[in-house]
Amino acid sequence: MKSRSCLEGRGSLAEKLLPLLVVCGPTASGKTRLAVDLAKAFGGEVVSADSMQIYRRMDIGTAKPTIGEMQGVPHHLLDVAEPWESFTLADYLACARKTIEDIHARGRLPIVAGGTGLYISALVDNIRLAEIGANPALRESLERTLEERGEQYMWERLRECDPALAETLHPNNRGRILRALEVYTLTGKPMSRLQEESRREPSPYRTCMLGLCFRQRETLYGRIDRRVDKMLRAGLLEEAKALRGTDLSRTAGQAIGYKELFAWLDGQSTREEAVELLKMQTRRYAKRQMTWLRRDARIRWLEWEKFGEYEPLLEQAAGIVRAFFKSNFPLTAKEYGAE
Repeated sequence: MKSRSCLEGRGSLAEKLLPLLVVCGPTASGKTRLAVDLAKAFGGEVVSADSMQIYRRMDIGTAKPTIGEMQGVPHHLLDVAEPWESFTLADYLACARKTIEDIHARGRLPIVAGGTGLYISALVDNIRLAEIGANPALRESLERTLEERGEQYMWERLRECDPALAETLHPNNRGRILRALEVYTLTGKPMSRLQEESRREPSPYRTCMLGLCFRQRETLYGRIDRRVDKMLRAGLLEEAKALRGTDLSRTAGQAIGYKELFAWLDGQSTREEAVELLKMQTRRYAKRQMTWLRRDARIRWLEWEKFGEYEPLLEQAAGIVRAFFKSNFPLTAKEYGAE
């Protein structure tokens, strides 16, 4: 049964689409702060789109928003799984869709905020994943080959059968590469084709998408380096020690900020080497995030350098949101708590 929304009963198809706001961008770009302030301005609630913040016990390393940073704004899809539990894209989509419906049923504006581009695009475009079960024997064989031949070899195998998908994945993204090879072996179809076929059902959302970015990459990299230092002061090492030796899931095991420190704790690197590697891997991740997000022409980008300070950027973002939903839906400012 479909949830009741504040748009129910209106005439046109467009008017029945659920308003959805997305705040995205690379790590350390200020998404959390902007999403919270927009939620306060428009009566919203935040739905995380971060593939690592779903895990409990991984707070500092994933830059999970603190109670203080949330400022009383409800946040959803944080701490929904243990690090050793499997939590797939399909799991995320099911949880996110239900959460968005519930927020709408309360007359609030759902605000999806995060930097996991795959989660965002799959949600916004209403991708319906084919139910292709895991094959333990095949997966074990693929994992054995990975250990014997290495990540680059497996990525090249994927490029041979699914070049479109391979171009979007880094060779060290083991989980998604192995899953794509598994799906291709089981179905004979590239996962990119299956994903394209899954887009045939229209999206139920009328989505306004905002992105935070920097004209100068060095500016973002400086913010990343400073945030890593702040994480270490806040207790990232202790958090890593608590997770050390845990049988992490494939996804949780890829989280930047832990495996780099594990190497130091295991005596395989110095502290300085581990910290520098952590910063470098985070910078590389931010670059991959931007590569993914830049492909979506619907995102309205807000360059920090253009505004200089946060308040003008927030004002511009709020103006875009207000104009978008007024133009697409006959909502009054009062309905979403805006002045």
